[in-house]
Amino acid sequence: MSPLVAILRFAGAAAIVAAIVAQLVRSIENTVAAGGDIAFLLVNFFSFFTIESNVLAVVSLAVGAVMVAGGRTETVGFTVFRLVTVTYMTVTLIVYNLLLRGIELPQGQTVLWSNEILHVVGPLVIIADWLLAPGRNRLEWSRVWAVVVFPIVWAAYTLIRGPIVGWYPYPFLNPEHSENGYLSVAFYVILIAAVMVGVGAAAIWVTRRRERWPLPATAK
Repeated sequence: MSPLVAILRFAGAAAIVAAIVAQLVRSIENTVAAGGDIAFLLVNFFSFFTIESNVLAVVSLAVGAVMVAGGRTETVGFTVFRLVTVTYMTVTLIVYNLLLRGIELPQGQTVLWSNEILHVVGPLVIIADWLLAPGRNRLEWSRVWAVVVFPIVWAAYTLIRGPIVGWYPYPFLNPEHSENGYLSVAFYVILIAAVMVGVGAAAIWVTRRRERWPLPATAK
């Protein structure tokens, strides 16, 4: 089983990398054509929570593949890293499909297949990996707080930088586009934070079940 898990993890990581690169290349091409600032574009591109979550997913899948292929036992620290990744990718899946899917973008701005991998396929791969891949450790409930540190920093960065540069990664974070200004923004931030804690707690619960699945990392 371990070789198959390693192959699937490498394949998932490769697909997400391809999606990130394809969208980045398209964004650079559009910016160059419009005479825009490439440096500003790059900072904005990697300020999307979706992109950051998918980068974490690539690291999680690639490192996990190497560990499984080498017969190495998954450490608690790496399981926590996987917890963080599955939480962020699940929230990306939920938020995109509930809040962002219906928002139309200028034609040619988005690589459609890349968009689906980053917002749907990638998250589903990470969720499946969390549920089915071998070697996952049992986590204490206190580990749920690991999932909220980065989003707090990201939200602060986004809301501080937004008014300065006049750009927000998502429309629901822009108080000028929200019906009640910062009150609406605060509502969405708190709602997403609550969803994130809930998803993280659910992921921890999965590790605490008594069933023997997933199998130990050394299982053949």
